[in-house]
Amino acid sequence: MAGTKKTHKPWVLVLTIGLGTLLNPLNSSMISVALTRMQEDFELTFADASWLISVFYLASAAGQPVMGKLSDMFGPKRMFLAGLVTVATASMLAPFSPNFPFLLGCRALQAIGSSTLFPSGMSMVRTSITKGQAKALATLSIFASTSAAFGPSIGGLLIDSWDWPSIFIVNFPFIIVSFIMAIFILPEKGQGKFELARIDFLGISLFIIAVIGLILFLLSLDTQIHWWAFIIFAVASVSFYYYEKRQTEPFIDVNRLKKNPTVTLIYLQFITVNLVYYCYFFGFPTFLQQVKKYSPGDTGLIMLALAGFGVIVSPFVGRLIDRHGPKPALIIGSSILLTGTALLLTLHDTSSLSWLLVIMAVLGMSNGFSNISMQTALYEHVRPEDTGSASGLFQTSRYLGSILSSSLLGLAFNRHLDIQHLHNVALICLVFCALVLFLSIRLPGRGTKLEKLGV
Repeated sequence: MAGTKKTHKPWVLVLTIGLGTLLNPLNSSMISVALTRMQEDFELTFADASWLISVFYLASAAGQPVMGKLSDMFGPKRMFLAGLVTVATASMLAPFSPNFPFLLGCRALQAIGSSTLFPSGMSMVRTSITKGQAKALATLSIFASTSAAFGPSIGGLLIDSWDWPSIFIVNFPFIIVSFIMAIFILPEKGQGKFELARIDFLGISLFIIAVIGLILFLLSLDTQIHWWAFIIFAVASVSFYYYEKRQTEPFIDVNRLKKNPTVTLIYLQFITVNLVYYCYFFGFPTFLQQVKKYSPGDTGLIMLALAGFGVIVSPFVGRLIDRHGPKPALIIGSSILLTGTALLLTLHDTSSLSWLLVIMAVLGMSNGFSNISMQTALYEHVRPEDTGSASGLFQTSRYLGSILSSSLLGLAFNRHLDIQHLHNVALICLVFCALVLFLSIRLPGRGTKLEKLGV
């Protein structure tokens, strides 16, 4: 018992976990600047290269809930260390990839390993830090959001110096420091009962098959349409829905989603917000390098306009939500996203870099509004005991939006890339922006009777 009482200061625990949990958002964002070099090295179309984005988010979406349950079974410290080793293995192998499928496998392994770190880290924070737990969780959120925001800039500078393999090698300082600290600092928690039946393998498999079918169908729209892929998507989706309805521990609890339509629409809105935002997050670096001929390093610095303004407005958004609830912030964020997308149509071959930076800043601000306000809106409409599962599905919604964005870019940028193709993406995104604004206005405001029937 005396050994259990010997604990380290909370900030040391948070730092140890934070260094690990930043790996997923960092690696999901650095790839945006590396795509052009990978296209050249492996002789890929943009549609082929877009799988590097999709496979990472798909593996993260499927892996995170599984790893959360394995963390309960084997103990969070063991799973955290195992996750770091998995990311290290993938990061070591990726630079030596002999072909593109091997590199895709490394990206998937990297995603699974980094997806292990978040649920196991959250579990240790919740059980080890009782005083100031909210502050600890907020700090971990800053680790994640900052690494995602500045990933393109870090990646661009690395690629300028050491080419695309460097975005994998840069993981090692974080992995090594986090691993050493984890051995001595993370608390030893007793492992739970091993119950493999708790993991919804069939549900996850049907989900993966449905998403892959949808991606293959969408990417075929500019050539010979693969109707067989659409049939796979439709059959897997319907099978997934009816199978999940009967499960006691489903991958996605469709019964609760049916009972709480407000929350279902929040997830739909978050998918759509991320679809639009990540079209720009992954599209701009490719446009800047392939059309404007900027170096990866310069591209990374230019991307700070998109990422940085989201971080800058976040404190203001937090105060606005505290005073008036999430709905006004959501409406403002949706309006800014619509405005930024419309402004993108004014960009032409002769436009100055300063005008592009203004447009990127506007789009970046919209993301600062959307992320915090959507998360707050979600938690206002679910029961406290459902917060964990709601957060997991919120992340899955982010991943789905990102996957759809990479498919849209793969379709739009595949054959030829110029300013008109960027405009085509903006025109499609305008439709989605209008949907986001409509859903923001439709959301019940503060003081409305909330639906607290489930996630």
